[in-house]
Amino acid sequence: MRRPALYSSSTRAPAPASGGDGSAAPPLSDPMVAPAEGGAPAAATRWSRLADRIRTHQLALLWSTVGLLALLLSISMAMSMKPGTRKLTQDDINAAVLKTLETTVLPSPVARAYDTIIPSVVRIVGLGKDKDGKEDGERSVGTGVVIVDKGVILTNLHVVQGATTIKVTFADGLESTASITGVQPENDLAVLQAHKIPDDLTAATMRSTADLMPGDQVAAVGYPFGIGPSASAGVISGLKRSFRSPEGKQMMSNLIQFDAAANPGNSGGPLVTMDGEVVGIVTAIYNPNQQRTFVGIGFAVPIENAASAAGMPPF
Repeated sequence: MRRPALYSSSTRAPAPASGGDGSAAPPLSDPMVAPAEGGAPAAATRWSRLADRIRTHQLALLWSTVGLLALLLSISMAMSMKPGTRKLTQDDINAAVLKTLETTVLPSPVARAYDTIIPSVVRIVGLGKDKDGKEDGERSVGTGVVIVDKGVILTNLHVVQGATTIKVTFADGLESTASITGVQPENDLAVLQAHKIPDDLTAATMRSTADLMPGDQVAAVGYPFGIGPSASAGVISGLKRSFRSPEGKQMMSNLIQFDAAANPGNSGGPLVTMDGEVVGIVTAIYNPNQQRTFVGIGFAVPIENAASAAGMPPF
């Protein structure tokens, strides 16, 4: 498979900010927004434990291999000094290294993908007001992904539309309000600018979908029902799909169909390859029974469309 084009922005230039109520955008159906939880947003620190475990395995493998090669080299040099002793061959060394690799447990491809993308995933909460004009708590919970390390975030429009206040929680637990700086209603996309960001914020790498094929492995990362961050794995099950919102108000096309589990709250989260590169933004699930739970078919907006919503150049 040819290597696809990659894009990851690291611009630190200031971004324009606007109001966070999203009222200027046309109304849009709400196919995947999660019901809000009453408590404070969950601390997003579980990823660090997984990252530590992965790095521990990788370091253990590296040092085990280096140690083994050093031992074999010293033995070979010692034996070469003794007349009549067989020298170690390259085949001996290859066999020893292969044995080390076979007996060392490595993280799964999905675990590596999760470790790569999770620093860029954020939890998004939309707050609303009651009839008296008082803010009455969380109205919606969804997911977003950082695409520029100055705090530019992609999510679904239906996650933030109508919210009087938008709050985001970064992977390290930092909380911030955010403003809507752009919308693309035809693709259910919104661009947010966080007002405060972590010092070491990492932007996700976005990958062209040009060479994606049904059967390619993908993972959906986000906050289903507000729980997370969570990861689910599956494959791309179709391309260029169309989807009509449950209320029939909007038709979306050119979508990626996938079977990694997604539920309300996954909206706006990244769909990633096993390299942890973003190929789509999760936007909807197929629900013939109207129960708003996953039945095996999810849809994501291709990242090319999502990047254009943020005014980024094409791949």
